[in-house]
Amino acid sequence: NAECRVVNHAPSCSCLPGFTGDPLSACRQPPPPPMTPSKPKNPCVPSPCGPYSVCRAVNGHAVCSCQANYIGSPPSCRPECMVSADCPQDRACINQKCADPCPGTCGLNARCQVVNHNPICSCAPGFTGDPFVRCLQEKPAVQPPSGNPCVPSPCGPNSQCRVVANNPACSCLPNYVGRPPNCRPECTINAECAGNLACQNERCRDPCPGSCGTRATCVVVNHAPQCSCEPGFTGDPFAGCRQILEIPPTEGPRQPC
Repeated sequence: NAECRVVNHAPSCSCLPGFTGDPLSACRQPPPPPMTPSKPKNPCVPSPCGPYSVCRAVNGHAVCSCQANYIGSPPSCRPECMVSADCPQDRACINQKCADPCPGTCGLNARCQVVNHNPICSCAPGFTGDPFVRCLQEKPAVQPPSGNPCVPSPCGPNSQCRVVANNPACSCLPNYVGRPPNCRPECTINAECAGNLACQNERCRDPCPGSCGTRATCVVVNHAPQCSCEPGFTGDPFAGCRQILEIPPTEGPRQPC
């Protein structure tokens, strides 16, 4: 397994390609390199499961599941909610979960009602005060032996007192709702009104009148007026829409023949 060449009148031996050793005695093939076992491929690298998911390798296959507190199935795992509109009306989106917004919102002796995802606090019957801080039990009015039973008024705020058979008769002022001594405005924020109404001057009203320009239509979306031009009209719907004029096609010069 060696070859000989004459260099400067002297023989020169060398091993053939692919052989090694002493060419003057013997050349032999080198031993093959040791086989290194290949590591098994991880089917979860990269993960085929998509966002908000967990990948586990089971018998060489990727098994996908959604992370805790996420819903759906891979690769479409998602939070339970992103905004409160994703939840039922009596729940709010808190930390991407639909939860009751009432706990910890209202004060002592107050009750909470969820209206359009928002907690509304009010004092329980027989209590008065700031429902977000504390409601105090009402003290029975001490009637003077003689005089006007409506002075001072026992009816509470936003109410009126009338004397009927020497006794005070309480009622809420016009445009106020509830029962004395808990008379209150119809609304203080938009969330206390239906979705197609807005709170204006403490009343639930249609916000569309006067909001849009001429030749524009109005729809209420989440208490806010949305204006758009009527079909065939263009422009700023909040200022005024103008008719789209069609330009007639221009005719070329007529041929004399």
